[in-house]
Amino acid sequence: MDGRPLILVSNRGPVGFIDDGAGGLEVTRSGGGLATALTGLTDLVPAIWISAAIEAGDFRVAAGPGGAFPLPGAGMATTGRFVVIEPEVYERYYNVVANPMLWFIQHYLWDLSTVPDIRAEELGAWDDGYLVANELFADAVVESLATNPDAVVMLHDYHLYTAPGSIRARVPDAFLHFFVHIPWPQPDYWRVLPPHIREAVLEGLLANDIVAFHTHRYARNFLLTCEDLLGAEVDDDAMAVSYRGRTTAVRHHPISIDAHRFAASAADDAVRAEEALFLRRRRRHLVVRVDRTDLSKNILRGFTAFDTFLDRHPEFREDITFFALLQPSRMDVPEYVEYVERITALVSHINTKHGNTDWMPIDLRFESNLPLAIAAYKHFDVMMVNAIFDGMNLVAKESMLVNERDGVLILSENVGAFEEIGAFSLAVNPFDIEAQADALHQALTMPHAERRARADATRDVIRENDVAKWLQAQMDDIGDMRGRAVIAPDGSA
Repeated sequence: MDGRPLILVSNRGPVGFIDDGAGGLEVTRSGGGLATALTGLTDLVPAIWISAAIEAGDFRVAAGPGGAFPLPGAGMATTGRFVVIEPEVYERYYNVVANPMLWFIQHYLWDLSTVPDIRAEELGAWDDGYLVANELFADAVVESLATNPDAVVMLHDYHLYTAPGSIRARVPDAFLHFFVHIPWPQPDYWRVLPPHIREAVLEGLLANDIVAFHTHRYARNFLLTCEDLLGAEVDDDAMAVSYRGRTTAVRHHPISIDAHRFAASAADDAVRAEEALFLRRRRRHLVVRVDRTDLSKNILRGFTAFDTFLDRHPEFREDITFFALLQPSRMDVPEYVEYVERITALVSHINTKHGNTDWMPIDLRFESNLPLAIAAYKHFDVMMVNAIFDGMNLVAKESMLVNERDGVLILSENVGAFEEIGAFSLAVNPFDIEAQADALHQALTMPHAERRARADATRDVIRENDVAKWLQAQMDDIGDMRGRAVIAPDGSA
């Protein structure tokens, strides 16, 4: 990027500020993989990071002199800036349109025979929520471009689909890069949305110079969507879309983890403390899953498959535990509250059906506890990642990297990570309960030499394709299109 800054834009930033109760502010860090990955980019290039004010302290910081603030832990003189969105607008933008509407569409989650009903509330939330919030993000970007006219703007995810169009209209020469971190469904599923909404989504994305996805499948679906729903000219070989006089490059780069840093975290004192307690309860065989309680994660079918497995293979009873560490997610959305209730009820049924006073087959925890998650990663025999659809799923990579028992990964064919490591995993159709039950048995009875070969191959891919490679691929795309040298992960030009 030859010293020129980035303008990073995401709904949630890398830090938030909460009142400490004594008139001061306490910094909280975002735990998301996106924030972690992009923070690595700020070690290389000066950046301005624009995100929504969410915590009460964020609004205080946004009201401060100039509205900008240093980002703790970020390098290269990176500063943050909050976009202030009125609570009513944010509610409509985030909790009516982005979640669940766009999220559900992009993960194929709607039961279309009954939902969604797009009524005045949803249409109003689009006009008075999503579009308004995106315009506020665009205002902040345009203001930042006024003092950094040669900066590259990198926008992220489904919250911000219409912002690029507004930026382009006001700063025609801006270089805009957009990364979509969740699946992109096939064209017909976008027809859930009224034409004026789906067209605004696509036209907003095509205002960018580059639109990127995690997998080739998602990039190809985007090309098809532009062709089918907009009538845009698509070049499949060049991976490009031409529409209304401009061409947008479409790329795919799988996000990953900082392999070295994550491996080092497995030796942290907090992890070792959790590990000691965890191993005291470990039985001969251990199945693990670590997920948010999102409908897309397919938690119910995973437990049902385990129930089927125990029915078929009673010889494993009392020798096996399915440890599930689930982080509650979006508990202000009714569908998610109901989902947690269904998970709890199903686990209770399975434990009552198969367990006894000395052994419960499923150890279910609802909490966010990274040290405990890493402890479980280190010691599983089987890791279950059976999501219905998933943009990437970094759990699949994190867990396999630090596992010490040559554990086997059961991996949904609809997870983004499947393109990279599916060949070394046990592939499953996420809707096929029988196949998942069979995969559990195959994994638990697999010869050790095969387990090790699969695990070694998976680790090699993860180390080779780490987050630095993901970042560099995007810098190379930008450099190719701008005709300039870009900065490399080691800081060289």
